[in-house]
Amino acid sequence: MAKLSRRLRVSAAVIALICWLGLAVQFSATFAQGYSVQDTVWIMIRYFTILTNTLVALVFTGIAFGRGGFANPFLLGLTTTAIALVGIVNHFLLRGLLELRGGAQLADTILHYLAPIAVMAFWLRLAPRGGLSRGDPVIWAIYPIVYVVYALVRGSLDGQFAYPFLNYPELGWAETLVALALILIGFLAGGSILVWLDKLLLRPASAAI
Repeated sequence: MAKLSRRLRVSAAVIALICWLGLAVQFSATFAQGYSVQDTVWIMIRYFTILTNTLVALVFTGIAFGRGGFANPFLLGLTTTAIALVGIVNHFLLRGLLELRGGAQLADTILHYLAPIAVMAFWLRLAPRGGLSRGDPVIWAIYPIVYVVYALVRGSLDGQFAYPFLNYPELGWAETLVALALILIGFLAGGSILVWLDKLLLRPASAAI
């Protein structure tokens, strides 16, 4: 891939900083509850939101430093679809379930709203086109599927589930599986829309780098 443009790198740096800031604020808010550093990290990595914002932060940090591999259309597509899922699921399924204040509220805004909007805007405006294929969303879906398996196993071991729709002992397997199936379908649909837009907005990759 050609050398990344200054515009692309600066935009990526802003997004990376947004995510790192959100993660730092969330870490501080959790740590302030009296947990150790190790326990704070362990609590945070329970959540898809944290893992996905970390993915975004790493990918966009790589782009900001001019590492062309991080601007790969497949990786950008996965990252964009995953962070979009974070925002959508939070807005429609989780908003208002917890009363947040101070740092926790600020982190919630950054990680669930600012980061998804910024990444989607980046993808629409700056991502190279023509590099996605119809089968990509199916491969991307491995990421949320692996997370769900991890979250269910972890929840079954310690009795604490990251999200209400994962709490199968309380909801029952039928309702849990329906909720997860709908989320997976939404993820696949979102990824397919991204692929469609990639073709619709097709322009030479050199115009975006």
